[in-house]
Amino acid sequence: MRKLKNKELQRINIDEFKSAKKTPITIVLDNVRSALNVGSVFRTSDAFLIENIILCGITCTPPNKEIRKAALGASDSVNWEFEKNTIDAVTRLKRSGYHIFGIEQANKSSKLNNFTLANQPIAIIMGNEVNGVSQDVIDICDEVLEIPQFGTKHSLNISVTTGIIIWELWKKLNA
Repeated sequence: MRKLKNKELQRINIDEFKSAKKTPITIVLDNVRSALNVGSVFRTSDAFLIENIILCGITCTPPNKEIRKAALGASDSVNWEFEKNTIDAVTRLKRSGYHIFGIEQANKSSKLNNFTLANQPIAIIMGNEVNGVSQDVIDICDEVLEIPQFGTKHSLNISVTTGIIIWELWKKLNA
């Protein structure tokens, strides 16, 4: 066994990415402070052909040196938009027929390993590194998903959480 060289990976270019069929997931970043986390979300979104990222509130937007550092160019391929207010973004998505998943620890959350997808486009709401998804946003979500955790810590980094959530959703969408 040997590692593949970059030229052997047969990656698509940005134009091919833009015209490729997207995974019907929109990611909403609710006041994410770290540009490095934002860049990591872009990079994961590129890997799974995510249709859109909505950057809300204090979440920084491209062009940004730290986003670029973590995204490695994915902020050029993945479609994104800015919305000042997360509630406005989520309300617009709901009106467009999206099933809204807040990713948070909540009293009536569904465990990531035990939920069913609705047959409609999906939006996942990822929250601030300290405060999580705002309660007023949780209040309008259709469902809250939680990643089961078993150690001494009660949370994961937002970029790690986004990767885990997207992988699980992608598997269910492509089963």
